[in-house]
Amino acid sequence: MQPLKCKVIPDEITDHVSSIFDYSFTDGESTFVPPKFDAQEIGEDFQIGLIVGPSGTGKSTILREYFGEEPIVEWDSSRAICSHFDSPQDAEERLGAVGLNSIPAWVKPYHVLSEGEKFRARVARLLKSGAVIDEFTSVVDRQVAKACSYATQRYLRTKGLRRIVFCTCHYDVVEWLAPDWVFDTSAKEGHLSTERSVRRPEIVLELLPASSKAWSMFSTHHYLDSNINKSARCWLAVWDGTVVGFTSALAFPSGTVKNAWRGHRTVVLPEFQGLGLGVRISDAVASIFTSQGCRFFSKTAHPRMGEYRERSNFWRPTSKNKKQRKDYSLKQANNKHSIAMLTRHADRLCYSHEFIGVRNES
Repeated sequence: MQPLKCKVIPDEITDHVSSIFDYSFTDGESTFVPPKFDAQEIGEDFQIGLIVGPSGTGKSTILREYFGEEPIVEWDSSRAICSHFDSPQDAEERLGAVGLNSIPAWVKPYHVLSEGEKFRARVARLLKSGAVIDEFTSVVDRQVAKACSYATQRYLRTKGLRRIVFCTCHYDVVEWLAPDWVFDTSAKEGHLSTERSVRRPEIVLELLPASSKAWSMFSTHHYLDSNINKSARCWLAVWDGTVVGFTSALAFPSGTVKNAWRGHRTVVLPEFQGLGLGVRISDAVASIFTSQGCRFFSKTAHPRMGEYRERSNFWRPTSKNKKQRKDYSLKQANNKHSIAMLTRHADRLCYSHEFIGVRNES
């Protein structure tokens, strides 16, 4: 790649600042030589590539020269972000692929989203074979960056998409994005690595008992209802000292099932979605009850959690699994809000499972 040059008109200010730092700048010209990048070394057959390095080291220049410009993503302020995709399934897959699993966020226009949600939504629109994504994770919290990186690479590999190249100044996403190759521009000549890590970094969660009042910081992120039963037993999920999720359970009164509990509200904050934390939190609480000799049941209309339980050895389907919610009764309602919610979700298909722990293989 040829050296990059730019020129300005020297003046007393440029003369002063350059002399202070003993920087040669007499003719007003600056020259930058990007690190040498050999595209033949990475070949054509890769899924994820990453160019990483400090600002001003030639990352974006290499990205544009060898892989093209990142397209401009335009948003219609009168439409929800989910309406910018080809179909409902396409929206669900791609927004979920970047860890944006908050349904309330899906139906909002782009301009009202948080910076983290905007970042994920934009990346979701870009995901396809041959995509180039510059400034990846540069505008978001670092834990958000890790969550999005992991969710994105999982989607790309599942879909078999190819030749997607990311560019970032943050090294902390490398192990989460698990690229097939990494080109580091921090060295003068650059450094290419083609050893892909296939092991995700470990996430250790703590479950801490909490009051139902803690629900207030999670209520707007629940996909169906913002209410919570005040008699619920509640827990906060904490990752590395940061609260990331909430879960709760209610006693399950039944004439035939004794000493049973059921899942109530489980929410992972949007910043930490995409790492599979919700199902892990749900499993952990269920195991607390079953270890005490109780039975534990849970229903969900969320497709990702439901499908996880369909595949998991920890859960078995009940007789009401994947059926319309005929058990909803307006007798359960005690106010207009409850009536509206029960009526709206009465025909929704629902996953219904009992937690049984690991099955013994014969």
